[in-house]
Amino acid sequence: MLLMRAIVRPEKKDEVLAELSSAGFPAATVVDVVGRGKQKGIRIGNMVYDEIPKSLILVVIHDEEKENFVKVVLNTAKTGEDGTFGDGKIFITPVEEVYTISRGGRGL
Repeated sequence: MLLMRAIVRPEKKDEVLAELSSAGFPAATVVDVVGRGKQKGIRIGNMVYDEIPKSLILVVIHDEEKENFVKVVLNTAKTGEDGTFGDGKIFITPVEEVYTISRGGRGL
């Protein structure tokens, strides 16, 4: 299993979640976060804004679903035809075990 963490622009969050659901990934945890990327924030005049709002989407999937998940997020979260700085990132981490609390057992 894999933990997929997709950081996307807040205005893309609902669209990404809808596309993920349509692709067979209906379960997700979403957290509003702030951060900055390689560009070190946004400079407007003398002000530097380095806490840029983003949405963090967390989904645990089976290994064989990875390519489909990545494809959906890349295609949906990108702004414009070529994308733009700040469109987001996807981080993939192995998951050793999952327990469902209501069932009291292992597995998704």
